[in-house]
Amino acid sequence: MVHSDGGGEYKSNEFKRHCEELGLQHNITGPYTPQHNEVAEGKNRTIMDMARSMLKAKGMSWVEAVTCAVYLINKSPTRSVPNTTPIEA
Repeated sequence: MVHSDGGGEYKSNEFKRHCEELGLQHNITGPYTPQHNEVAEGKNRTIMDMARSMLKAKGMSWVEAVTCAVYLINKSPTRSVPNTTPIEA
């Protein structure tokens, strides 16, 4: 599933055909309403929580902590990509 905010870059017929060819469902939320995209907001919250933990525990810089959090998330299995990791997908 692909989520977008209703911006014009993802409304073309070419993009629609591409999603259909790949068997992807395109979910559009209202523009400038990030609260409607719970998946992205939840992932952002997870990244920030992980980064804060690393800052407190290891004294890392903010950039190092966020980069490390994203790296770990991409290397960890998720329910949305069964039997693989996001980076492998």
